[in-house]
Amino acid sequence: MAEHNYKFDISMSCSGCSGAVDRVIKRLDGIKSYNVSLENQTANVVADESLQYGTLLEKIKKTGKKVKSAEMDGQPIAVE
Repeated sequence: MAEHNYKFDISMSCSGCSGAVDRVIKRLDGIKSYNVSLENQTANVVADESLQYGTLLEKIKKTGKKVKSAEMDGQPIAVE
């Protein structure tokens, strides 16, 4: 099965913020690997193609954190 590589630029100010993002990502079906970095304000996700970008984006947004930008397979993609 093919996979997608996502990179999200997320406003996170504390370990609680990055922890919230970490928790929602790890609960999703189709996640192969991920890394949430408070220092870099990013979340990098490798997921099966079955996990839709919109689903992943909405789960991150539901934490209350602002997603400033995103990439899918190295290409910019809308966050609104």
